[in-house]
Amino acid sequence: MKRRTALLAAPVLLVSGCFSGGGGSSSDDGADRIRLALAFPPVAALSPWTDDAVLLTRMGVAESLVAFDASGAAQPQLAESWESTDDRTAVLELRDDVVFHDGTPMDAEAVAGSLNAAAAADPPVRVLTGVGLTATAVDEDTVQVQAAQADPLLVQRLGAPALVVLSPDAYGEGAPDPVGHGTGPYAITAVQGTQSATLDAATAYWDGTPAADGVDVRFVDDAGARTSALRAGELDVVQGVPVAQLPTLGEDQRVVTTSLPRVTALSLNTSTGVFADPALRAAAVAAVDAEPVVEGVFEGQADVAPGLLTDATLGSAARPAPVLPSAADPAGASIRLATYDDRPELPEAAAVLAEQLRAAGFTVEVVVQTYATLEPDLLAGAFDAVLGSRLTLLDTGDPIGFFGTDYTCDGGYNLARLCEPAVDAAVEAAGALTDPLERRQAAADLEAAVLSTGAVVPVLHEQSRTGVAQGVQGVGEDPFERQVVTVATTTGR
Repeated sequence: MKRRTALLAAPVLLVSGCFSGGGGSSSDDGADRIRLALAFPPVAALSPWTDDAVLLTRMGVAESLVAFDASGAAQPQLAESWESTDDRTAVLELRDDVVFHDGTPMDAEAVAGSLNAAAAADPPVRVLTGVGLTATAVDEDTVQVQAAQADPLLVQRLGAPALVVLSPDAYGEGAPDPVGHGTGPYAITAVQGTQSATLDAATAYWDGTPAADGVDVRFVDDAGARTSALRAGELDVVQGVPVAQLPTLGEDQRVVTTSLPRVTALSLNTSTGVFADPALRAAAVAAVDAEPVVEGVFEGQADVAPGLLTDATLGSAARPAPVLPSAADPAGASIRLATYDDRPELPEAAAVLAEQLRAAGFTVEVVVQTYATLEPDLLAGAFDAVLGSRLTLLDTGDPIGFFGTDYTCDGGYNLARLCEPAVDAAVEAAGALTDPLERRQAAADLEAAVLSTGAVVPVLHEQSRTGVAQGVQGVGEDPFERQVVTVATTTGR
């Protein structure tokens, strides 16, 4: 058994007081603090068992056992290595130099406790739904995880933000408390509701001393307000700069862009209405030209989609060409095309696509609402077409799950209302594969099968745009948008 070196860190104390986000990036005592604005506020007190989990990783507070590369393959993070001992069991060797923000060393007991708490959460943590996961400490630095049945994605699940590892004291009644209990380069010292948070550098961080002394975070859902604050010198790092705001940035700001496994696509309702006819779906597919959307609406800050999945996701897998039926004459058929304005470019993109469909012979009405008000109707199939944005690798970094949720008869996010037995069977067969290369080829084949139905028209793959002030370095360029602040992030001042 490896013996863990005793590691101690000064415990983090919850402090009161208001967030100080104005002025320069250094406090009166000369500390170098990063002023960060994130696009979405917490909705569940930063509980990792909710969508707030990604806020913890973006702030550099908490980490999972594995991370993902651009293709979605698992890479070491808090776990140094792993092996699958059978089709439902994996054994992971932990790093032996990790200490929680409260000074407690991370050992197998702590990791197993964190995973088991997530597995017992009510409501269930999304990535563990139906998995029946149990974790057991084998020795001080080795943890075994086991699913109730064969699970080819068992290790991949451990990279989900919801499964970040927190110290034992984070867990009690209700949701875990991440304040002072993470393993990342920065520790939360205070949270001011949904408005802001204060973080200090974790000097005992396992991957080196953080470059900055701390992070002052604002949660600002107004993209224009975030960008304006960056221009005014009130912020150092701003997540999610809209394309329309790019020309307003000056010489003292720049944008870090990263290609994402996120597709903007036009889903066509295959169950009712005009697009229940495959020939009219084929006509819509033929009418869509992505280039004007990419170059005009997104000003080149996106990639024309070769398919639903990016080339990076598919890696060396061969991408079969879809085969569509012959297109019919729309003859003025009326359709309602819906989109949401939470992503600023979507309404304008919908307008461009609507004109292309009109030119092909359709009569088009465009409906724009906020996503929250639109979602029930989207899921109920109330529209003929929906222009939306979707992350294709989801929680596990695996594209097969995307096809299962979005394009099967029982899929929970099947905006196209697609129900093709052959697609369902192919998704089930692909989900049983254990070899990563075979799963990627199966994903490429699934993409061709779905596109051949005409149920969806890929338009573009998005890029993340993080605005940074002059001198800022080391901002995360993560295709999963899970990292913004890293151990290397610094204002340079």
